[in-house]
Amino acid sequence: MAYTRETNITKLEEFCSKADFVFHLAGVNRPREEKEYMIGNRGFTAALLETLKKQNNRCPVMFSSSIHAAGDHPYGQSKKAGEDLIFAYGKETGAKTFVYRFPNVFGKWCKPNYNSAVATFCHNIARELPVQVNDPETLMKLVYIDDVVEELIGAMEGQENRKNPFCEVPTVHQEKLGEIVELLYSFKMTRQDKSIPNMTDPFIKQLYSTYLSYVPEDNFSYDLPMNVDHRGSFTEIIRTSDRGQISVNVSRPGITKGNHWHHTKNEKFLVVSGKGVIRFRKIGENAVIEYPVSDEKMEVVDIPPGYTHNIENLGERDMVTLMWVNEPFDPDKPDTYYLEV
Repeated sequence: MAYTRETNITKLEEFCSKADFVFHLAGVNRPREEKEYMIGNRGFTAALLETLKKQNNRCPVMFSSSIHAAGDHPYGQSKKAGEDLIFAYGKETGAKTFVYRFPNVFGKWCKPNYNSAVATFCHNIARELPVQVNDPETLMKLVYIDDVVEELIGAMEGQENRKNPFCEVPTVHQEKLGEIVELLYSFKMTRQDKSIPNMTDPFIKQLYSTYLSYVPEDNFSYDLPMNVDHRGSFTEIIRTSDRGQISVNVSRPGITKGNHWHHTKNEKFLVVSGKGVIRFRKIGENAVIEYPVSDEKMEVVDIPPGYTHNIENLGERDMVTLMWVNEPFDPDKPDTYYLEV
């Protein structure tokens, strides 16, 4: 059951009577008046705990606090007051309690222009709106929403990460604000340069997923430049410096493409529509090797260095081939030599 800001307060007793575990995630962080901090953050916590006691329910209670609880700001003071109530409640009733002082939480579905700089930056950059960074050297501590959810599920199952008296999300990222913004702008540019961010970095992987969740719904797709001639087309999809390039090749019926070889460059071909044949001939030899390919069998064909090769469409419709090459094409060092198979 979810008790939200839209739920009538009269329902609190019913919820408290039925709860097996309470996730207290409610909070006030942008009130109209300063006094609302304490009313919302301490006051509701007190009402919740008193109702649980009234219903004689000693189920575990998790409380979402903030790193600001260690400071003197009215918001931090109100969260600290809520913490004190939770700890006192645990001692009084014997109920198990969990207090998390969360740092900045980022991820999908967070409201922009509210209390998350990352959400606001993602929203604005994805819409070509300006962002304001007062101090790019500001060091931010961040936790990813999926890591938060995983930790809270673990707490419900008795596997919380506890450092008394508080609990914590084990994975915390520390990143400079200016570098976060630079990353977000680089994510926006991936559509132009067809690149992929460094997915081996956990923070970059999570931040990229976060950024994509803020792309406007009418802007999910983007065009790719197509190289078109009488033979068909060739279109790059992804271009990376360390994981190669992915392209789609369309061959018209009866068309043969290729007839070249490489010293170091290597490729993988996968025909996803149509049928054809991939031919090889080792440089300096006469024997021709043939590999039939079609969409009836998903089969990757490696294109090793030192073999001139081509691919011919043997069908009556366009043949579509997904191609990967270990390095993006460099016109200054193409490593591609014409030679008929």
